[in-house]
Amino acid sequence: MKQHNVMVVGAGVAGMKASLLLAQAGVKVHLIERESLIGGQTIKFEEVYPNMECATCMVAPIQQDVLQNEDIEVSLLSTLKKVEEKSDSYEVEIEKKARYVSLENCIGCNACFDPCPVELDNTFEENLSKKKAISVPCPGALPNVPTIDPANCLRLNGKKKDCKACQEACMFDAVDFSQKDEKVKIDVGAIIVTTGFDMFDVKPLDEYGYGKYPNVYTAMEFERLYAQNGPTEGKLVLRDDKPIKSIGIIHCIGRKELGYCSGVCCMYSAKIAQFLKHKAPDAKIHEFYRDLCIPGKSYQNFYESTRKKGVNFIRFNEIHVGKSNGNIEITCSEENGQDQKIKADMVILSPALIPGKDTETLAKILGVGLDTHGFFATQNQQLSPVITEKKGIFIAGCAEGPKDIPDSIAQAEAAVGKVLLHLQ
Repeated sequence: MKQHNVMVVGAGVAGMKASLLLAQAGVKVHLIERESLIGGQTIKFEEVYPNMECATCMVAPIQQDVLQNEDIEVSLLSTLKKVEEKSDSYEVEIEKKARYVSLENCIGCNACFDPCPVELDNTFEENLSKKKAISVPCPGALPNVPTIDPANCLRLNGKKKDCKACQEACMFDAVDFSQKDEKVKIDVGAIIVTTGFDMFDVKPLDEYGYGKYPNVYTAMEFERLYAQNGPTEGKLVLRDDKPIKSIGIIHCIGRKELGYCSGVCCMYSAKIAQFLKHKAPDAKIHEFYRDLCIPGKSYQNFYESTRKKGVNFIRFNEIHVGKSNGNIEITCSEENGQDQKIKADMVILSPALIPGKDTETLAKILGVGLDTHGFFATQNQQLSPVITEKKGIFIAGCAEGPKDIPDSIAQAEAAVGKVLLHLQ
């Protein structure tokens, strides 16, 4: 008889949806996530297009359902290390990093943060804020339990072995330095990979001024600036505190280098413009694009509504961000060959979606291939977009390629259907 446990790798929206559907079908699910919380990249967003829904309000009930479901075993700070194929199942080995904080004892009061003497850049907040060596990534993280970073904790890295600042501040004995990393082996009948995406790194591209001019931001940095649970609690401020009168949003960052269109950047750029019209209604907003990609039956209306709010869309062949008289100046070469120069107080870069950072390593562990762009390959992108060349291993969400939330969920549903057939 086939093993009816299933492993889901990655706890973003696709992974959570797949886990809940499998549990509803009576399947025991092992959901593993390398981060200390579930929800994936979506929980970084304040709102999502096209209806401008609150992202955390939309995702939080799903997170709670996952954490409370008895048929879903969630392993955080966990990565897949080995997969051994058996006759009708896989033996998988996962490595679970120690959290050093008890999930059972912690009440999420955060009293342990302030006494910690170590201050670090908060990568979850795109380095726009600081955190301590014991921290949660952001307010409202689920589970709302901090993690200690062993590389930077003075006690755990050996620089100050007697430091107990966070432990002494906790009234509930939740801080536990005796926890150890562990390796766990599980037999599963199938594996669904939902490891999501990363964003194209804009730093090497000198023409956009990122890292050179303080008020050039990436789209994800802007998402955290706008978010109510972000580093500024939703207050839109520039790095040099200047007033915002003009903003340039540049699409297609990385498209030329990568050789593909992510299909979502135009829509999330239009969403950013709508954010800005709400926060800075008098500001002039210019969207610079190579080509517009507006898929989906409701997205054309969203684009048109963005234009009606006064957002200026400009098609360019080449574009450069520089400085003129102390101000940021965007120079774009238009289709007619004319150059247009626009001054901006803020520039937002919209990078492409790329494979998650551990995709290549995970593909080797699973024994599956990658496509020409580095995403997990499937048997047939048109007819079998969730089935890999390896029996019992399936792909869903942005692990297979760039897509938005509805398409990620639809693909997760398809993968679950294939898994249930496979387990029969």
